[in-house]
This record gives sequence, C-alpha cells and structure tokens, in this order.
Amino acid sequence: MTEKRVLITGAAGFVGFHLARFLQARGDRVLGIDNFNDYYQPQLKRDRARELSHSGIRTIDGDITDPLLLQDALVKHNTTHVVHLAAQAGVRYSIVNPQAYVTANITGFLNILEACRHHNGVVLTYASSSSVYGTNTKIPFSTSDPTDHQASFYGVTKKTNELMAYTYHHLYGIPVTGLRFFTVYGPWGRPDMAYFSFTKDILEGKPIDLYNYGHMRRDFTYVDDIIQGTVAAMDLGASCEVFNLGNHHPEPISELISAIEEALGKKASVRHLPMQAGDVEATYADISNSRLMLNFTPKTSLKEGIFKFVDWYKGYFDLN
Repeated sequence: MTEKRVLITGAAGFVGFHLARFLQARGDRVLGIDNFNDYYQPQLKRDRARELSHSGIRTIDGDITDPLLLQDALVKHNTTHVVHLAAQAGVRYSIVNPQAYVTANITGFLNILEACRHHNGVVLTYASSSSVYGTNTKIPFSTSDPTDHQASFYGVTKKTNELMAYTYHHLYGIPVTGLRFFTVYGPWGRPDMAYFSFTKDILEGKPIDLYNYGHMRRDFTYVDDIIQGTVAAMDLGASCEVFNLGNHHPEPISELISAIEEALGKKASVRHLPMQAGDVEATYADISNSRLMLNFTPKTSLKEGIFKFVDWYKGYFDLN
C-alpha cells in the first residue's frame, strides 16, 4: 500500500487520537492539528497529544478558523488525505452557545474545504453525525432518508457541513466523504458523554440523571469499530459519499448502566427526569451501504466495550 500523508484535525480529540495512532502504526505519515479548547478538560487532550508524540506524531497547537495555518500545514506535510474531525461537539451545549458551533463547525469547515480546493488532489474525509437525522421517526436511519427537520443546532451545523461538502465537490471536484458517527464510546473518551459521566458519578456515589425517564436507546459504537470504518472510507476516496458508521444495534440506556455497574462492581443510584430539549428518543444506524462499500463490520458488544473503557478509566485516574 502506498504511504499516505494524512492531516487529522481534532487529533487530540477522542476519535482523532485513536485514528492517528492506527494510521501511524500501519505506516502512514500523520500530522495533527488541535486547539485544545476547554469544552471539556483540556488536560485529557494534552495527555492524548503526549501519547501521540511518543509514537512520533506531532500535533500542531492551532485552530481550523485560521486559514493560513491550514494551508501551511497541508503544503509542508505534502498532504494526500485530510480527515477532518475537529468540531464543537455536543447537542446540549449548542442550545446555550450556538455561536461556538457557527465558528468551529461552519466557518472552520469552510476553511478546510478552501484549503483542500487549493491543494490539488487531496482527499477529504470528514465527521458528520447521527444528529443530522433530527426528528426522523423511521428507523433504522438510512443515508437515503430526508434530513430536513433538525432537533438541535448541532445537527444543523453537521447537516450544513454535508451540503457544503457536496457543493465544493460539485464546483471544484474535491473528493469528499462524510461519516455519520453514532454514539462513539471507548477508552480515552469524552467526559461529556453519558457513559463517561455515569462511570464517574457511580464511583463517587452520586445519582445519575436519566432523561425521558430512562426511555432512551442509542446505537453505541465502540471506537475501534469507528476507526475501521473511517480508515476504509479514507482509503476508498469516493468522489462524493455519506456513510453511516454505527453498531446497527440500538441498546436501551438501562443496558448501558448495567454494563457499567458490572464493570465497576457497584450499583448506580438513578434520578429520572423529563426529556431534554434537543434530544431524541432513539438512534439506529442502517449500515447496509457501509457494509457493501467499506466492508464495515462492527465487532464489539456494548458489554465488552464498556469493560475496556472502565479498565482504561481506572488506570487513567489511578483508581486500581
């Protein structure tokens, strides 16, 4: 396989970190960019970047809202592939600070597209989200489903990214592939995600909050499976595609809690609350096209993945 020279934005983020390590291990040349913002603990991002540096992967401390930095990074790295994962994440935060999402997810993505346009031949793979399905009630969610009714402003920005990518492909011929991630979890994960905060609260003896009175299902997808699909999409280098990357097996939140309780050996105290604004009751990925075109085959069960996460959590926070 010809060596790829990959620029990963959001390389000190959860998925970016795992992707960078995988690509480097298989022989690709990887350069990262991250702004180490404080949406969640920057120290976790710094620790990921330090782990990457031990593997010989450099992470530039910079922001995708700086177009000159992006252009410079693409040229100096002699980039063949960009995997764009940097974004302002989180459905709930988008309700209180929508401007952060415009800046990072729309202006930042425009800069990515412009950088790719001016760097001839580069292949762009970017993170979309299952949130683009919004208030759709038909399940499983298929990439052929309409995505016109958004439930959150975060979803709006990710849908906008897909429209922007399509338009840049149409106008300039840039190869673009969007990946709709479904509830990614695993070691080195994001503290704002439920599985992470539930683990923390159970260990500290605090009650965990279950919204919609616990009547929620999520298509939890282990990070190694997400990386397999992401790398396959990058290698495919399709002209213009969008894929679902999910486990194709939605689980009730009660199953997540049971898996965490079993891994910790400790029971949770639960507080039931109404549905939060911007949230949806269920996510469920139709991955038939991803199987066909990417040979995407998720292998990790929720129980197995949570045990791996809890093992990492205890080691990272020195709880063993």
